[in-house]
Amino acid sequence: MDIRITRVMPDQIPMDLMLLADPSQALIEEYIRRGLCYLAYAQDQIVGEFVLLPTHPQTIEIVNVAVDEGSQGRGIGQALVRKAIQEAKELGYRTIEIGTGNSSFHQLKLYQRCGFRIVGVDLDFFTRNYEEEIYEDGIQCQDMIRLRMEL
Repeated sequence: MDIRITRVMPDQIPMDLMLLADPSQALIEEYIRRGLCYLAYAQDQIVGEFVLLPTHPQTIEIVNVAVDEGSQGRGIGQALVRKAIQEAKELGYRTIEIGTGNSSFHQLKLYQRCGFRIVGVDLDFFTRNYEEEIYEDGIQCQDMIRLRMEL
């Protein structure tokens, strides 16, 4: 599948796509205003997105990665993460970080395959920051698993 990934303005990313990766529209709206937004296209159809958010002078974080449900399982998520890493390097960052839920096994595997290493756990992150409980595969998402890569 030929995928084209390009930087876009925050209002060009469909909110329903972003909500696949983060159930809080309020949090999404807050970080897309400060972040760098990217869309992935396959045959002129939007199939995925990610947002890069500068967090420290030499560090940037991937704060939202989502693939359209009908396009999942085709390597688009990996292409998005690899493009985010490439963009971070080209922008001159030395470190890229990403976080995911303790119940997000597929994402944990993907991020580690792309070269990220687990560096910590933010206990109760999701129960502190989200009003509704989040469940994946019957497991409550409570803790944020933090991963990092030196560029």
